[in-house]
Amino acid sequence: MAAKRRHFGRVRKLPSGRWQARYPGPDGDLRPADTTFERKRDAELWLSAKESEIARGDWLDPSAGKVTLHDYGNSWIRERPKLRPKTVVLYEGLHRLHITPALGKLNLADITTPRLRKWRRDLLDAGVGPVTVAKAYRLLRSMLNTAVSDRLISRNPCQIDGAGVEKSPERPIATVAQVLTIVDAVPERYRLLVLLACFNSLRWGELAALARRHVDTTDGIVTVERSVVELPTGELVFGPPKSAASVRAVTIPLVFIPDAVWHLAEFTGSRPDSLLFVGPKDGPLRRSNFQEHWRTAIEKAGVPGLHFHDLRHTGNTWAAETGATLRDLMDRMGHSTTRAALIYLHKTAGRDRKIADALGKLVEDARGTEPEGTDGHANPEGHAGGTPTE
Repeated sequence: MAAKRRHFGRVRKLPSGRWQARYPGPDGDLRPADTTFERKRDAELWLSAKESEIARGDWLDPSAGKVTLHDYGNSWIRERPKLRPKTVVLYEGLHRLHITPALGKLNLADITTPRLRKWRRDLLDAGVGPVTVAKAYRLLRSMLNTAVSDRLISRNPCQIDGAGVEKSPERPIATVAQVLTIVDAVPERYRLLVLLACFNSLRWGELAALARRHVDTTDGIVTVERSVVELPTGELVFGPPKSAASVRAVTIPLVFIPDAVWHLAEFTGSRPDSLLFVGPKDGPLRRSNFQEHWRTAIEKAGVPGLHFHDLRHTGNTWAAETGATLRDLMDRMGHSTTRAALIYLHKTAGRDRKIADALGKLVEDARGTEPEGTDGHANPEGHAGGTPTE
C-alpha cells in the first residue's frame, strides 16, 4: 500500500539519515526548514506547526530578516523626514559610532538578546558614557520595533531591563555670584547671551536663532519661535524649536532690561530679522566662536566643570526656589510634560521648610501667640495646637 501523501509540505530522508521538511510559503515558493530532523515524525510535527503559523497570519519570510543592521538602520533614519536636523545628527552618530561597529554586519534575524547584552556591556566597559549607551539602546530598540512591524523579524530582541533608562549625573548649579562673574568675564557681545540662558531658561539653539524682532525691551519679553542646529558639515539649519511647547514668551528680569537695550544698540543689526547674537565678524553665532571665551570665564568664576547648558539648569533651579509653580516652570522651560519640571521642584528641599514655616504661621495667627521655644519652633513637648503628646 502506497504511503499517504501529505496535504501540506514534503518530508524526505537525506543520505545522512536525517529528515528534511519543505513547505510552500504564502507566495508559493517551496522553502526548507532551517534545520534537519532526526526522526520523520519530528519533521512532520514541524510542518504541522508551520501550516498553523501560516493559517494564523503569523508567518514570516525567513529571507526577509537577512538585511544587515547597518543597512536597515541607515534606511530607518533616512525614511523619517519629520525628524528635526539635530535629531538626525544624533541618530546618525549613535548608529555609526556605537551600533554599527559591533552589530552592523549582523542580519536582523541573527540579532539576539544575549548578543545585545554583551554589546551594551562592551560599550560601558570601553568608557562610553551611560547616557550615550542608553540613547544608543533606545535607538536600536526603535529600529527593531519597526523591523517587527515590517515583518522582517518576529520579535524585538531588545529585552534588557533598564537598558534604555538614562541616569544622568547630577549637574552643577552655579551661584548668582558665579553667574555674574561669568557675565563679566566673557566679551561684551556675549554677556546678554549668558544672562538669557540662565535667567530666561533658553537653550543654545534658541538663543542662536533669536532676532531683533524677538526681543521686546518695552515689556521685557523674549519670544522663542525657532531654533538653529549646526550640522557636522558646518551648515546652520533654522527651524521650529524642540517641541510645540518650546514656542513661548519669557519675561526678562527688569534688572537686565538695560543690558538688552545696550546689546541691541551695540551688536545687533537694525533690521527686524537681524540676528541678536553674532560672532566677532558679524557672522551667525557658533559654539566654536564661543567655547574659548566660555572656558576662560568659568575658570575665573571657579566652576571649571560648568557646561553652557548648566546655565539653564541653574536658572530653572532658582525659579523653583522662588516659589514657581509646576505650570510656571513648564511654561518657562518650554516643556509639554511635567517630568522635567517636577525634577526641579523636588530638588528644592528648602521650599519644604518655607511651606512648613508658612503653615506654622497660620497656626500662630489663629492662636494669637508666638511660637514657643528659643529656636522659633513649637514646644517639642506638645503639638502645635497645645495638646500634649501621648
